[in-house]
Amino acid sequence: MATDHVLPDNVTSTSNGSWLRRLSGNGDVVLAAGVILILGAMIIPLPASFLDLLLTANIALAILILMASMYITEPLELSVFPGLLLILTIFRLSLNVASTRLILGEGYAGEVINAFGSFVVKGNYVVGFIIFLILVLIQFIVIVKGAGRIAEVAARFTLDAMPGKQMAIDADMNAGLITEMEARQRRAHIAREAEFYGAMDGASKFVKGDAIAGLLINIVNILGGFVIGVVQRGMSFTDALQAYTILTVGDGLVTQVPALVIATAAGMVVTRSASGNQLDFEIRGQIFGRPKALLIASAALLLFAIVPGLPTFPFLMLAGVAGSIGYVTLRDQRAAAASSPAPPSPTTREEHVEEYLQVDPLELEIGYGLISLVDEAQGGDLFQRITNLRKQLAVELGIVIPPVRVRDNLQLEPHQYVIKIRGNVVATDRLMMDQLLAISAGPVEEELEGTNVKEPAFGLPAIWISERDRELAELKGYTVVEPSSVLSTHLQEILRRNADKILGRQDTRKLIENLKKEYPAIVEELTPELLPLGTVQKVLQNLLKEGIPIRDLATILEALIDYARVTKNVDVLTEYVRHSLSETIARLYQDSAGVIRCIAVDPRLEQLITNALQNQRESSPSLGLSPDIIRAIHQSLSANVDAAVVAGVQPLVLCAATVRPYFYRLVHSAFPHVRVLSFTELPPETEIEFIGTLEIGDAH
Repeated sequence: MATDHVLPDNVTSTSNGSWLRRLSGNGDVVLAAGVILILGAMIIPLPASFLDLLLTANIALAILILMASMYITEPLELSVFPGLLLILTIFRLSLNVASTRLILGEGYAGEVINAFGSFVVKGNYVVGFIIFLILVLIQFIVIVKGAGRIAEVAARFTLDAMPGKQMAIDADMNAGLITEMEARQRRAHIAREAEFYGAMDGASKFVKGDAIAGLLINIVNILGGFVIGVVQRGMSFTDALQAYTILTVGDGLVTQVPALVIATAAGMVVTRSASGNQLDFEIRGQIFGRPKALLIASAALLLFAIVPGLPTFPFLMLAGVAGSIGYVTLRDQRAAAASSPAPPSPTTREEHVEEYLQVDPLELEIGYGLISLVDEAQGGDLFQRITNLRKQLAVELGIVIPPVRVRDNLQLEPHQYVIKIRGNVVATDRLMMDQLLAISAGPVEEELEGTNVKEPAFGLPAIWISERDRELAELKGYTVVEPSSVLSTHLQEILRRNADKILGRQDTRKLIENLKKEYPAIVEELTPELLPLGTVQKVLQNLLKEGIPIRDLATILEALIDYARVTKNVDVLTEYVRHSLSETIARLYQDSAGVIRCIAVDPRLEQLITNALQNQRESSPSLGLSPDIIRAIHQSLSANVDAAVVAGVQPLVLCAATVRPYFYRLVHSAFPHVRVLSFTELPPETEIEFIGTLEIGDAH
C-alpha cells in the first residue's frame, strides 16, 4: 500500500526538484549574478575547458531563441527580446575577449574553437576567413539592416496610429462594448507594442555593432598572433600565419554563427503578422494550400528536367514532390467540398435570409452563469421584473416599450450581460450571483470588505458583499440589492435614457391610432398634408431625448396642429410643444416644497449667444462661438454641476427661450445628465431658487 510522505515545515528537501524550485524563486538574483559573471569574463582569465562550456551554451541559447521566435503568433509574445538581445551581445563579446586572451597567450583556446577552425574549414585558413566574412556580410547587410528597418517603420506607424486606437477604445467603452478594465488592458497593449518596436529598433544597433566588433577582433587576433608567433615564439612566417589564423577563424565562426541565428530570430520576431497563427500554419495554408500553384510549378520543373544540358534527376525529383503535394491537396479539398451539406434551394435560402433580417427592438443577452435569473424553477423573477418596468415606463414616459427578448449567449463571460437596442450594444456589465451589491449613495461610516465596482445604472460607488454581511452593510448606511434588482434597474435606466431611440415611426402611428378612440377630432385634423408622420415622430423623439414625457399626447398634437401652418421646422415645433407642456415640465423638476432649484445663466452670456445666433442665422443655426468661450462655459458649468450634486439637486440650467435649444446642444455631449429649461416654458406661478450662476468672466 503506497503512502505519501510529507516533509515537516522545518525540513528542507535536498532533491533536484527542491533546489530547482529555490533557484526559480530567486530568478532576479540568478540573472544579476549572470550579468556580473559575463562582465567579469572580460577581465578574469578563463580556462579553455570552461570557455568550451560557455561557447556551447551560447550556441544552445541561440538555437532556443530561434525556435521560440518560430512559435509565437504576435511579436509581444517575445517582448523580452530587446533586453535579451543586449545580454546575449555582451555575452558573445565577453567570449571573444576571453578567447582572444587564450589564443594570443597560449596558442590554444579549447576544443570548440579548434574544431571550428580545423574540422569545419578543413584547416584552410583562407577558406575559413572568407566564410567568416560572408557570414558577417549576411548578418550585417541582409538580416540586421532589414530587421532594423522593419522595426523602425513599425515603431513609427504604431506611434502614429496610437491616437486613433485610443479613440476607438474610448468609443467602445463609452458604447458599452467593453468594460473599463478591458479598455485599460487594450491601452496597455498598444503602449507595450509601441515600446517593443522602439526597443527593437534600438536593439538592432547591438547586432550591427556586434558584427563590426567581431570583424575587428578577428583582424586584431590575426595581426597580434602573427607578431607574437614570429617575434616571441620564433615561429616561421607561414607557421605563425596558419596557426593563429585558423584559431582566429574558428573563434570568429563559433561566435558569429550564434550571432547570425539570433539576428535571424530578431528578423522573424519583427516580421510576424497579426494573423494570430504560428508560422508553420500560415506557410501550410498560404503556400502549400494552393494545389493549382503546386501543379503549375511541378510542370515547370518537369520542363527544366528535359532541357538538354541541365541535370535531369534533381528537377525530375522536385517535380514529382511538387506534383504529389498538389494532387493530394486538391483531392482533400474536393473531398471536403463533397462532404459539406448541399446548398439549400432558392426558396429555403430566401426564408433563411428573411429570418436573419429581423432585428429585435430590445435584446438582453446573458452569460450562462446568469440563466438562473430567468429560470422560475430556480426562483428567477427577471421576466416579471421586466413586465413591471415596461408598465412603469409606459406611465412615466407615455410610450409602449417593446417586449425585451432575453437570450443566452455562450460567447459572453459567464456572469456578463449585454443590453442591445435595435441590434446595437448600449450597455454591458457583470453580476456576482452569489453575492449582494451594497450601494453607497453618500458618506458611510465604514468601508466593507468586498469587490469595489460602479453601480451600473447611475455610476455610484458600490461593493459586492456576501449574504452574511447584509445586515452590517445596512447598519453602515449602504443600500443592499440583489443581482436581479441590479440588472432590472440598469435595464430600466437604459430604456429611459434611450426612449427616443426606441420610438419608431410604427410606434408613433400606434400611439396616434390609440388616441383616436378618445380624441377623433384631433387625429382627423392632423392630416399628412398638414404634418407628416415623420415630423410628429421627430418632435416626440426630441421631447423624450430631454426627458419630457409624451403621455399627454393630445396636448402635444394640438400644439403641433396650431403651429404647423406657421413652420415645419422640427426644432421650432418642439419648442412650441414644450411651452404647451409647461405644467408637466414644472412638475418634473419641483422638489417636495414645489420649488425648482436651478442654475442661472449670466445675461451677458445669453446676449453673447444671441448675437452669435444672429450672425449665423443666414448660414446655419449654430452658435459660432470661439473654442475659448466654449471651454469657459464648460468649466463654469462643471463647477455648478458639482455644487448641485453635493447639494443633492438634479443639475438644471434655466435660460432665455431664444437660446435654450442651442445651449442644450452645446452642453449635452459633455454633460448628458444636465437639463436645460427656459423661463417661458414654466408656469408664471412657479417658484424658482437659483443655486448658482453660469458665467464666463469679463476676459471673454
